[in-house]
Amino acid sequence: MSLKRDHCCNVRQTRRYRVTVLTLAFVAFLASPLSSANAQQNTTVNPPSTEAVAFESVSLASNPAAKLAAAEDFVSKFPNSSRLFKVAEMVILQIATVRNPTVAVTLVDRARAIFTGANEVALLKPVALEIYADAGRADDAFQLASGLLANKPDELWILIKMSFLGAQEARKKNPKYIDVSMRYGGRAIELIEADQKPEEIDLTSWIEQKATLPNLYQQIGILNLAQERTAEAKSLFTKAIKLGSKEPANFALLGRVLNAEYEKSMKAFEPAPESEAKQEEKKKLGLLLDEIIENYARAAGLAYGKTEHQNLLQQVIPDLTRYYKYRHNQSTAGLKELINKYRQ
Repeated sequence: MSLKRDHCCNVRQTRRYRVTVLTLAFVAFLASPLSSANAQQNTTVNPPSTEAVAFESVSLASNPAAKLAAAEDFVSKFPNSSRLFKVAEMVILQIATVRNPTVAVTLVDRARAIFTGANEVALLKPVALEIYADAGRADDAFQLASGLLANKPDELWILIKMSFLGAQEARKKNPKYIDVSMRYGGRAIELIEADQKPEEIDLTSWIEQKATLPNLYQQIGILNLAQERTAEAKSLFTKAIKLGSKEPANFALLGRVLNAEYEKSMKAFEPAPESEAKQEEKKKLGLLLDEIIENYARAAGLAYGKTEHQNLLQQVIPDLTRYYKYRHNQSTAGLKELINKYRQ
């Protein structure tokens, strides 16, 4: 017999022993002269209250949806219970573990409808903000962020989260949150570069937040690009790269800004009469084109073989190939080697 089976047998034997002892004791008690006088008093057991039963249902629910359903039932029956905050806490902690954005939004919307007390709302707001942001519910997320930051303007994780969400919306051609996102992102960069860890943040979280700095520069660059502030965008993408970023999008975005400069310069260059100045400008344009090729090649090399960057490759490779051929007598010889040089 295994140790596990031995243990189970011992447990069962112990339980049987305890039951036998209790049974014998009870029989002896009934036989005593005092039993008849005290039987009514001693055999009365108070059942648990209905509130306690409802609370236990919340506590024992094994998944977020079930826990929320039990909480809805509890709140409807006991809206003024002293256990309401604990019920809200259990539900919110469960909702925060949901990874499917659609499911999480449905659950948090229901939670916001039933937990309306000030303490419960304060507990729910940060979780709701993160869920809305991850699901792309920009209006809800920015509304919550505004209220939370009004009370604590340097809450770094919120500043970072909303900067990324604003850039995401800008990529969707939604300019509504560009200005506020740039303000949030700028403040986040200031706090990180000051390198002063807030007391309430643990060291691990602080290190993780500091690590977002290159991507913060990228997001603010995207926001500038959405408003056609190409010089500012170029500076921000360059900063992201100088911070050691290996994110292929930074090189692709910088190449895009340089490409816009090149196309604008070409419009002025082509109709200009032949002259020594035009030849000098042609050389400058050639160097600019080489810089574009270099950045697109870096982007392609870093993105190569990564599923999440396939769209980026589809956008970069045609321009890279066209410009490379233009600079190499319509030949692609050496292009593959150039891309491979930057593969990780």
